[in-house]
Amino acid sequence: MCLAVVAEDYARFYGITSGLSRTTLAGDGWAVGVMFTPAAGHLLTRTPVAAFTDRFVDLSEVFGDSSTRLAGSVRAAMADAPRSPESHRVSMDLFDDMLRPFATVDDEGHLINEVVAFVEDNPDVLRVEQVRDEFGLSERALQRLVHRRIGLTPKWLIQRRRLQEAAGRLRERATPLAEMAALLGYADQPHFVRDFAKVVGMTPAVFAQRYGL
Repeated sequence: MCLAVVAEDYARFYGITSGLSRTTLAGDGWAVGVMFTPAAGHLLTRTPVAAFTDRFVDLSEVFGDSSTRLAGSVRAAMADAPRSPESHRVSMDLFDDMLRPFATVDDEGHLINEVVAFVEDNPDVLRVEQVRDEFGLSERALQRLVHRRIGLTPKWLIQRRRLQEAAGRLRERATPLAEMAALLGYADQPHFVRDFAKVVGMTPAVFAQRYGL
């Protein structure tokens, strides 16, 4: 979901990433970040979070002057002992202080949290219709809810969980591709391979070779 990150040389708010996200780290450094619940993005930005999908902005664009104070205080806390649990605790307390005014979740926020939890906690959820039936929502109402509060689609939520499960199985190299496709609800192996490659940026075979245990 959305992230807020303070590092030595930047402070950013990240929207959700629709595909595979890569960050190359080099040298020494640190970063302190918070991942938000599905409900939080809209509460923090006061706008549909689709505006932030696949992009990031300076933290000040979301939190204004308070983000400048946060970044300065976090950098001061981390400067001398970035590996210290006490530095980590102080930094988290600083984030908590800035975010506390946004802590009241609205009814729609509770609903989107429940929708995401339902999809993530139930591997047998393979179709958008199952989500609609569970929460008594029309197709349009569910589409608008997920787009406004997360920035993508209900189909993407299900696809994300399926492909995360697929990635785990590929790392273990324990399940043939045809069997994996069937377990994840795909009509056939080519459909699964196309979806995986489109989202992850490589085929399942290449992923298994590169990241397998």
